[in-house]
Amino acid sequence: MNYFDITVNTSQTQYLYQGKPLFSHTFLNALNFHKEGLAAVLDESGAYHINIKGEAIYRERYDRTFGFYYEKAGVINNKGAFHIDINGKPIYNQRYKWVGNYQQNVCAVRDFYNFYFHIDEKGNSLYDEKYTYAGDFRDGIACVQLENEKFTHIYKDGSKVHNRYFYDLNVYHKGFACAKDEKGWHHIDIYGKEIYQYRFLMIEPFYNGLALVTDLEGKKGVIDEYGDCS
Repeated sequence: MNYFDITVNTSQTQYLYQGKPLFSHTFLNALNFHKEGLAAVLDESGAYHINIKGEAIYRERYDRTFGFYYEKAGVINNKGAFHIDINGKPIYNQRYKWVGNYQQNVCAVRDFYNFYFHIDEKGNSLYDEKYTYAGDFRDGIACVQLENEKFTHIYKDGSKVHNRYFYDLNVYHKGFACAKDEKGWHHIDIYGKEIYQYRFLMIEPFYNGLALVTDLEGKKGVIDEYGDCS
């Protein structure tokens, strides 16, 4: 039995295999199994992780547990949020107000002063700066928000990808990112430069060369990577 053959029912309380209950136990909350063959669950005893046999993989109970990514899962107890390994052991000593999921083996965290930054697989900060928000890395680049509420992109060592700042910003997807300036949303290249002069109320990332956009009057359309609209 493969983990991807196990599904969760619509109420997220029970696991199904080939449309039938996999375990007799019903949970208060059940999240999907990940490739480690483990899933985050909540029942009357607390939050923890189970294997595909429905067995708890450790004795500890938490306030909340989340899925495993890169063999690490976020958990929360009365001391804060942190990550555990597939044996249920904490992977570092620090505790945070919030932790994300490991992506590309690094993770965004929020400290008890409400500042965001990224940590490595041992819990060490990747750089000295702290931000009012930090998102996940994709292809080695992440979005961060500065104290002036502007967004930019950084590499894993904390250095800036470009010296441009925006009111809102998304991660890069196939070389382009969605960015918002004082005039509206548009797409930028890896240098932070606009790839066309139009501005939109809403845009999506490019999908095989085209992106869905909503103009400033609310009309839908598509635009290509050269700025041609249709």
